Amino acid sequence: MPIEVGKDTSKTRKHLTVGDQSVAYYSIPAAEAAGLGNFERLPASLKVVLENMLRFEDGGRTVSVDDIKAFGEWADKGGKNPREIAYRPARVLMQDFTGVPAVVDLAAMRDGILGLGGDAKKINPLVPVDLVIDHSVMIDEFGNPRAFQMNVEREYERNIERYQFLKWGQTAFENFRVVPPGTGICHQANLEYLAQTVWTDKDQAGEMVAYPDTLVGTDSHTTMVNGAAVLGWGVGGIEAEAAMLGQPISMLIPEVVGFKLTGAMVEGTTGTDLVLKVVEMLRKHGVVSKFVEFYGDGLDNLPLAQRATIANMAPEYGATCGFFPIDAETLRYMEQTGRDKDRIALVEAYAKENGFWRGADYDPIYSSTLELDMSTIVPAISGPKRPQDYVPLTAAAGAFEDGVIDFRGIDQSEEALDGRGRRLRAQGRQRRDRVDHLLHQHLEPLRHDRRGSGGPQGA
Repeated sequence: MPIEVGKDTSKTRKHLTVGDQSVAYYSIPAAEAAGLGNFERLPASLKVVLENMLRFEDGGRTVSVDDIKAFGEWADKGGKNPREIAYRPARVLMQDFTGVPAVVDLAAMRDGILGLGGDAKKINPLVPVDLVIDHSVMIDEFGNPRAFQMNVEREYERNIERYQFLKWGQTAFENFRVVPPGTGICHQANLEYLAQTVWTDKDQAGEMVAYPDTLVGTDSHTTMVNGAAVLGWGVGGIEAEAAMLGQPISMLIPEVVGFKLTGAMVEGTTGTDLVLKVVEMLRKHGVVSKFVEFYGDGLDNLPLAQRATIANMAPEYGATCGFFPIDAETLRYMEQTGRDKDRIALVEAYAKENGFWRGADYDPIYSSTLELDMSTIVPAISGPKRPQDYVPLTAAAGAFEDGVIDFRGIDQSEEALDGRGRRLRAQGRQRRDRVDHLLHQHLEPLRHDRRGSGGPQGA
């Protein structure tokens, strides 16, 4: 189904030709030229939201020109301007727990409109929806070459009615796709296959429009896809259904915390070591309800797989998302995962034309910043209680001891420690006296035997 774009009061719609394809797009530089504000130094993550306002500006019914101007004021105010806006994601990602009820709701709506004498085919998702079946496969077989195939076959046998229903839904509804069980978790499918970084679709006039790929998903770790410069976060099932039916998400223009990465990881460290340190720093800084955007020359040394690991942990550090701008690594990953060459070319051209590209001079304004030299990262473990806790491997023994003390509820007050020290010293003296007594009992007969056998005196 086509997307319903707005009125474009400020005439920001332009055209971009890449190879053999020509697309319309909503230009941020054109918005600046129209006097709507200075957007040049906005973070890329916030420019994604700004482009959304340009595309859906409808004279104030849901998005006004003043909403667009507020983004320029955000930069002027040092990264803060909490104005309420209406944001529309490009698509919705669902897993089976929430996706199946959503399809049931659509089917019920079709049944209802039929009862009123209407056309059931008019009931469809208004934005693309992908339903990934990844929460229901059980493990019956393991440790043999056919285990995977047998587990998937039994999943179909157990839930055949569900899959018949979803198969019907995929063919009956527009804008609706189902990823079958056994394909992978929804975040993996989203990152490696579904995400396009720059999305394209026809508008109500039939013209192809390019715009940033954005989404909401019914899983908190939807944020993983931000590693590929796709703005997304997790929502509840009701919010996802509302977005699926074209309802905008009401939100405040967020603060954006800039996290500058420099240097490179040293040999022997992993992406997990890095992400644990990043989480520790961000939790200490405080990023709840904020965007986090990563920048700095250290990104040149950070593969997209590790970026996705950091983005995936956004729920653990409390941010709405952890975003990585489009750069050469984004394009390399898209090529590596088999994206269409025309799509990759469009992503590069669009990002550079509309101000989303992270180049050597990328230095936006942020609400606040942190910095980390990745060469200082050391091997670490998480826990012992929470997966986001950062414990350097060299401190693991002490952390384990603290965990045991905490688990047992041992009093660690100064008075208790002083009293415990006196008791331990007394217990130590008693143990030494006991050992001395046992040694004396054991050795005295030996000394007697040696004296009786003519051994040296005093042995």
